[in-house]
Amino acid sequence: MAYASAKFAIALCDRCGFRYKLLELRKEWNGLKTCPECYEPKHPQLEPHTAPADPQAIYDPRPDTDKEVGEGYVTTNNDNIISSPIPGYEMTGSLGTVTITTT
Repeated sequence: MAYASAKFAIALCDRCGFRYKLLELRKEWNGLKTCPECYEPKHPQLEPHTAPADPQAIYDPRPDTDKEVGEGYVTTNNDNIISSPIPGYEMTGSLGTVTITTT
């Protein structure tokens, strides 16, 4: 169906009610036809947010198993050295620190 050009048509702004040419009115996201002064674009916050996908695990990872100096286990030749006092040394410890002083 063919429509008229509407170049002389007059319409009312749905927000302020003033008369404007129909071709000057702009249709908003909510369906209102408003004048250029009353036109408000849709706020981005009203758009649904699509969260990005979570990253996938690495295929066949190769973790670092190399021990740095100071990491790992303490080994001794004497099995009871850990539980027995060492002559000439006093050891005190707290959460995160160990202090060894000579007596």
